[in-house]
Amino acid sequence: MSDAVIQDTGGTDQPEDAVTEGISGHAGQLAVAVARAHGVETLFTLSGAHVFPMYDGAVTADPPMRLLDVRHEQTAAFAAEATGKLTRVPGLAVLTAGPGVTNGVSAIAQAQFAGSPMVVVGGRAPANRWGSGSLQELDQPPILATISKLARTLHTADDVLDGMHEAFTAAGSSHRGPVFVDVPMDEFFSSASGPAPAPLTGRGADPDPDAVTEIAELLAAATRPVLVLGTDVWADRAEEAALRFVEAAGIPTITNGMGRGVVPGGHPLLVTKARGRALGGSDLVVVVGTPLDFRLGYGVFGGSSGPDGAASAPAQVVHVADSPGQVSGHADLAASVSGDLTAVFDGLLAGLDQVVRRPDWSAWVEDLRGAVASATERDAALWPPRQTRSTPHASTASWSPGWPTTRS
Repeated sequence: MSDAVIQDTGGTDQPEDAVTEGISGHAGQLAVAVARAHGVETLFTLSGAHVFPMYDGAVTADPPMRLLDVRHEQTAAFAAEATGKLTRVPGLAVLTAGPGVTNGVSAIAQAQFAGSPMVVVGGRAPANRWGSGSLQELDQPPILATISKLARTLHTADDVLDGMHEAFTAAGSSHRGPVFVDVPMDEFFSSASGPAPAPLTGRGADPDPDAVTEIAELLAAATRPVLVLGTDVWADRAEEAALRFVEAAGIPTITNGMGRGVVPGGHPLLVTKARGRALGGSDLVVVVGTPLDFRLGYGVFGGSSGPDGAASAPAQVVHVADSPGQVSGHADLAASVSGDLTAVFDGLLAGLDQVVRRPDWSAWVEDLRGAVASATERDAALWPPRQTRSTPHASTASWSPGWPTTRS
């Protein structure tokens, strides 16, 4: 916690787990306390007077929160976006008012497209001078509303505890993304108190069991299925359930985005190197945790020619997402489901276990493994064999960089 005062509101004789803590301090201290409660370890920023209370809250916290001051707000915002994407804990960028905030727009848009959990705290001209032309006065939430999950002003210090908690909860919940809040400068320096934040640690929504059963039945009837695992499998912490499903079901799998690595490289069921053959020859494609956009042919698969020259029928398509809004609205879907992805994978596996005769996809898998081997050989041929050679001394080494080596 920070130098904000922790208040015990549970009585002196109650056990520790029955104590309800309260917290008080200036708004910057409260904001930092909420961020830390949500797992934030680093505050990315470029120093600006409108947000000084956040810096005070960071350096006086116990222990202090790491404060990383960069040269441009764009860098701070992109660092927060990357941190959220890689750690699955919302990244935190603190940007001064006006041009400081607008300099972070590209990174916020990137977080929206990538589903990266991220909270951006903006400075704001003081409320008691609003409309008078104070430094860098700009109503920022309307600018950011279209590229964020939530964009709002926390108008008073009393709004900061709940408002910051709402921001981090929204950013870290399915479907993840950026949240923007700003605080008027005069209120940032004001004090407030309230209950200490208690972040939720629960999983996503339960998927519709009937929809999961329908997808399991489609899998049981398929002869050439392909599974595609995308970024949200990682973001939803479903990587272990995904690999468990892949191996137990024996389904050939393609990975993209942050889904790469869920099925380890070299795994016999990883057929990403045979992507064209797999998606073109499949009769059922189950796409999990990634949109059916240009990277996946807008959700149209199958139809490739076989050895006899005849084109296969278009594949049936199933879309699985972490939240309803991520399910494709443009593709022709045989089925879809949304919710906690671990629950989806485990439900599909349970559904396949109920099938009287489990499908045998071994011939299809072997076909794709052959295509993977051929692609690996082609890749290897592009690289000449490594040769060991001595490095000439700097004074005698020749150098041909393609541009003049002397200054005019």
